[in-house]
Amino acid sequence: EAAGAALIFTSPVNDSRLPDHIDALYLGGGFPETHARQLSANTAYRYQLAELARAGLPVYAECGGLIYLGEKIVDGDGTYDMCGLLPVTFGISARPEGHGYTISTVVGQNPYFENGTELKGHEFRYSKVLAWGGKDEDMVFSTVRGKGFMNQKDGIRFNNVLATYTHLHALGTPSWAPALVRIAR
Repeated sequence: EAAGAALIFTSPVNDSRLPDHIDALYLGGGFPETHARQLSANTAYRYQLAELARAGLPVYAECGGLIYLGEKIVDGDGTYDMCGLLPVTFGISARPEGHGYTISTVVGQNPYFENGTELKGHEFRYSKVLAWGGKDEDMVFSTVRGKGFMNQKDGIRFNNVLATYTHLHALGTPSWAPALVRIAR
C-alpha cells in the first residue's frame, strides 16, 4: 500500500475465480500440501491464473506460491494438479527439505530486481523437486546460503512471473514492493 497498491485479497481455496481487474498478484508462502485436494479441485481458479500469467500478468510467488504455480504435488495421499504454469512436480517429505536463512544474488534478467542485488530471506519447507522440465537459465538467483530450488539456484522466471522458495521480508528488500507496483502499472 505504501508503494501505491490497492490491495485485494483472494483465496485459491475459497474463491471460484480471481477478482476482476487485478493488475498483479502476490502468492505468499504457506503449505499448499495441506490443502492440495481443495487447490486441485478449484480448476477454474487454477486455469484462470495460468492463463493470465501466460498473457503477462505480473506474479510474484514465494514457496507455497511457487508450488501452486507448478504442475503437481505428490504426497502419501495422492497426486494433485496445480496451475501447470511452471514445469515442475513437487514431492512432500516427512522432514524439512530447506530450513534457515538464505542469501541469494540476482544473476539473471527479471522484472523485479536488478542484477547484482543481494536478497536475504528464509526458507522453511517440506517440499522437494521431483521433476524439473526447465533449465538452469530459467532461474535468476544464485543461492549463496540456503538450499534454494536446485543446483544452488532459485527464482524461476517466466514472462512477468518470478517464483522462489525464498521468503523475503518486504522492509528488508525495499525495492520489491515498488517493483511489483511499477510492473502492475
